[in-house]
Order: sequence, then structure tokens, then C-alpha cells
Amino acid sequence: MARGFRQKIPQKNTENSGFGNSASGRFINKDGLPNVQRKGVNVFNRLSWYHTMLNLSTFRFLTYLVVAYILINIVFAMIYYLIGVEHLTGIDKSDPLNEFIDVFFFSSQTFTTVGYGRIAPVGFTASLVATFEAFLGLLTFAIATGLFYGRFSRPRAYLKFSDITVIAPFQDTTALMFRLAPYKNNALTDAEVILSTAIEVIEDGVAKNNFYRLDTQLGKINTLALNWTVVHKIDENSPFYGFSEDDFKNINIEIIVHVRAFDEVFSNTVVQRSSYVSREIIYGAKFTKMYYPSKENLTTVLDLDKINEYEKVDLPILVEEQL
Repeated sequence: MARGFRQKIPQKNTENSGFGNSASGRFINKDGLPNVQRKGVNVFNRLSWYHTMLNLSTFRFLTYLVVAYILINIVFAMIYYLIGVEHLTGIDKSDPLNEFIDVFFFSSQTFTTVGYGRIAPVGFTASLVATFEAFLGLLTFAIATGLFYGRFSRPRAYLKFSDITVIAPFQDTTALMFRLAPYKNNALTDAEVILSTAIEVIEDGVAKNNFYRLDTQLGKINTLALNWTVVHKIDENSPFYGFSEDDFKNINIEIIVHVRAFDEVFSNTVVQRSSYVSREIIYGAKFTKMYYPSKENLTTVLDLDKINEYEKVDLPILVEEQL
């Protein structure tokens, strides 16, 4: 930890951050979810399966559905096969493999309640299993439909954050900057950003986290159509006042970002969070421009591939850094 670090930090902000002083690791993951592991309850009570399925990526969500569908049909196919293929009419009995394939597809037709009719159960046991599978299929597809609708209709901000934050020249001093931009065609208005930071300090030989509210030069904008560079000026009111490049590298810092805006289509407020830790802070850099006019000069092109592009710059030498 840098020498004189404690003298550089102003009075701790007493606003409740929601995180304890002794918490360890990253507070907010890049996906915006708290980095918290819960113990003391079983997995069924610890996880909300509905929230888990809604928060999955589209690829993983579809993969889980397909895998679950195949596994369920394999299980029922094995049950039918154990009961005996003689209790199913229309089975190709040329060899065991063809028998199992026919039983598998009969299971899938029963599970989806399609029922083409070529294969049908005969006897009480096979009919009972088919009845239960059809009932289970109705429930499963009702749940899957609800999950699809929940994922499709859930209001989300659809914001892309830069992977890094920079310490750049600003006015007569320096500033911490990062940027964000909408990556879909949703219309966001009254966008507001709230910044706070956690800084690890040593008090009486014990590492603790102090939390501070970070002021921004522009905390609210009317319309979020292009990229938004959020600026925190590092002046005497900033907890980073007097920090050198080594301080930003060697001190455990986390910048916690909370953005909320109004989505005109959903007529609802959407929220998205992110965070930056010390290794994601680039000292002596500034972002390059990421939007430009089209060739016809009729519209503005927002190039999201450039959201992380920056160039190295010299920072002004402050008196505090020379002491």
C-alpha cells in the first residue's frame, strides 16, 4: 500500500453501500450481479430457478432446454423399453437399436402430445406411463413458454460498458472516465448514473473497505442515443485526490456503477450495473471518438467496436503528487 495513503483519503462517506467493510473480492461482477456466495441453506432454497433461467445467456438457455428435452425422452424411452416393446404397437422389431429409436420417438410424440398414431400403448402399464408423460409434457411446455415470454418481455437497459476506465486530463486537473452506450434500438430517456467506490485501507493492522460517493460532471442526460462518457473530476472533494499511478495500481479499488433510465417502449424504468477494479484502470489515457457521420452525412454512426479504444496521454503534474 502506498505511503501516506491514509492522509490522502477524505472523511469516509457514511452512506450505506449495502456491502460490509470486511467483504472480500469484487463486489459487483461485470454482469451487474453481486459477487456473493450464500451458504447455510440447500441449493433449492438458495437459488431462484426462475431468476436463474431469465439471467442465462440465450445460447445457454436454449442449450439447457434442448438437453433437458432429450434427457427426459431418453428416460421415458428406457421405461417403455423395460416394460416391453410388445406393449407398444407399430414398433420396428428388426433389431434392438431400431426398437429403442422407435420407443424414443414415441416418447417425444407423447411428451409433446403430438401423437401421430403409428405407435400406441397397449395394456395398463404402458398406457399409465404414456398418460403421465403427456401430463408432464403439458406442464413442462407451459413452464418453458412462460420462461420464453419472461425473457422476451423483460425490460432491460441493453447497455454496453467499456471494459476499462481511464485517468485522463480534464480541465485543470485529471478525471476518472469510463463510457457506456446502448447497443440495441431501444429508446432510453432520463438516464442517470450513480457512482461509488470502495477503497481498501489498513486500520490497526486490519484491511477494511471504505465506501465513498463519487460526484460526476454530468449525472443525468435527457436522451441516451450515443455513447456517454461518465466523468468524475479528481479534485479536493474526490477520494482519489493526490493519487499517483502507483496508488491506482497498488491499492485495491473498485468503482461501482449504477445506471437507470426510462424505456419508452416498456414505459418502465430499467437498471443496469457494472464495476471496475484497480487492474481495469488505465492511468494517463483518454478515449478516442467512437461515432462519426455517415458517408452521405445524413445520419450518425455509433461504432460499438471502438468503445474500448484509447490513446496514451501525458497528465498534468499536480502539486500533491510532487509532495
